[in-house]
Amino acid sequence: MASSKEIRGKISSVENTKKITKAMEMVAASKMRKAQERMRAARPYSQKVRQIAANLSRANPDYSHAFMRANPKADTVGFILVTTDKGLCGGMNTNILRSVTAKIKGLQAQGKKVKVVAIGSKGLGFMNRTGATVVSQASGLGDTPHLDSLIGPSKVLFDAYAAGELSEVHLCFTRFVNTMRQEATIEQLLPINADELEASAPQHSWDYMYEPEPAAVIDDLLLRYVEAQVFQGVAENMASEQSARMVAMKAATDNAGTVISDLKLVYNKTRQAAITKELSEIVAGAAAV
Repeated sequence: MASSKEIRGKISSVENTKKITKAMEMVAASKMRKAQERMRAARPYSQKVRQIAANLSRANPDYSHAFMRANPKADTVGFILVTTDKGLCGGMNTNILRSVTAKIKGLQAQGKKVKVVAIGSKGLGFMNRTGATVVSQASGLGDTPHLDSLIGPSKVLFDAYAAGELSEVHLCFTRFVNTMRQEATIEQLLPINADELEASAPQHSWDYMYEPEPAAVIDDLLLRYVEAQVFQGVAENMASEQSARMVAMKAATDNAGTVISDLKLVYNKTRQAAITKELSEIVAGAAAV
């Protein structure tokens, strides 16, 4: 059995850990509210861009952008993988990486190649360890995502798809459902599904005046649309990260409290045993005299 001094040291160590996890829980709760506000603020923009793109596609059925055309001859699939830069957020990164790994293995079994854009250091490290082809990466985004830092890495896959080098591009991120629930999500970003655009479009449509020409407007709008989808995925992932970290740190704080209670019980028993032993020795000594 450990000595009383060793048990007191363990109790002190766990109490310090509990203070750290409690502080991290409070910080994550504060950041979570801000991340949720940014995520919800980005949703209307993404939805509006989708509706306008649907209206323009309906108004110009003869023109088909490269993002809406399939590339059946291409044997490579692109993935935009969104993870966190930091850990201590439960199984959030593990879940999305497990889903992406299963998807990649299925594609490789069909004889297809994979190219990955890693957003977040956790996903970048994992893909490098598995030997995947990482064509670009972005990390150190902080608590506030900026579109400027996401356009460059993502554009590598967008240009490759427009050139006919990729058959599909998938966006992989963790969707925020609520504080206690986050879902690992893999969405097909390219080719853009015309039926999905039609489903999101309102029943009425407008007649547009184009400047300079319809093709240029549609090209620019569809590029903004896929960029908005990537930004929305990153915003959802950041909201999920703070929620998962808050829950994980709360569980760690509660577990630390349980460990402290158990150690205090052991400490009291050890101390009681030591006192009983001393009393027994005193009584034995008195009886011998």
